[in-house]
Amino acid sequence: MKAVGSSIAARRLLALSVFSLLASATLAADYPNRPVELVVAASAGGGTDVVARAFAEAMRTHLPQPLIVINKPGASSAIGFAEVANAKPDGYKVGVMSVNLVILPALGLMKVNADDFIPVARLNFDPAAITVRADSPWKTVEEFIADARKKPGVMQVGNGGVGDIWHVAAAAVEDRTGAQFNHVPFQGAAPAVASLLGGHVDAITVSPGEVKQHVQGGKLRVLAIMADQRLGGAYAGVPTLKERNIDLSIGVWRGLAVPKGTPSDVVQTLGKAVREAAAEPAYKETLAKANLGDSYADAAGFKADIESDRDSLKKVLAKLVIQK
Repeated sequence: MKAVGSSIAARRLLALSVFSLLASATLAADYPNRPVELVVAASAGGGTDVVARAFAEAMRTHLPQPLIVINKPGASSAIGFAEVANAKPDGYKVGVMSVNLVILPALGLMKVNADDFIPVARLNFDPAAITVRADSPWKTVEEFIADARKKPGVMQVGNGGVGDIWHVAAAAVEDRTGAQFNHVPFQGAAPAVASLLGGHVDAITVSPGEVKQHVQGGKLRVLAIMADQRLGGAYAGVPTLKERNIDLSIGVWRGLAVPKGTPSDVVQTLGKAVREAAAEPAYKETLAKANLGDSYADAAGFKADIESDRDSLKKVLAKLVIQK
């Protein structure tokens, strides 16, 4: 009787496995049959949001259903990341990931980590920059740093949230120069920019693309770029920190990921559409106009970037004092 019972149990298990495989195959073959949510863990108007919306538009001709951008800002991206990680793994909720995915867990600010996602593709990379108002007294980064050293903890520097990459960038400047800032967190880059324009902070450390409109409008001035080489276009005349003998290069990557457990066929379908959309001239032109770096990488390349930064940034963060 025991052998018969075991045999029945085995057949049931096999049947369930076959059913599960068939269900997954059906899901993949039918994917997507309704709109897909593209969750942006940042406020509207910032660099991450601009990349997401431009990409969603480019995807319209590469998927039979549209990507609907949903902004979920807060807690330096942790709220939006958690929503995607905890979503049903069926491909209908895709997250726009940023380098905060490796920073926040390392600082103990988020339980979700990179292992909770399947990378789909990297879309973008941008360096951090030091930006002040055009009417500020600082014309060069040397003047800015010198003033910060004279007044420890007084200079108010805005960022995208506690533990956000722009916060880490400002903290890294402190580490390299001996300056000490008063870090002011916001729910994303866009409100940080608005605060600088309103005169509520002295400087911000967001990406060049996120301030370009106001730089060209004569309201803001970028003092330095935190990259290995100068940027072209509107920022061709702006020096890097390395040119000013401050050995620092730091920035943000942005890419797409889905919850762990998403069927591989769904991931492949999404990945193929993403690769095609990322090559669209209109998408590339939108990024160029916004001064946002076009930096596509497939799933394997994106995963390698994530793993590399998990190691390298962990070493940097261990030396930095992050005000929580």
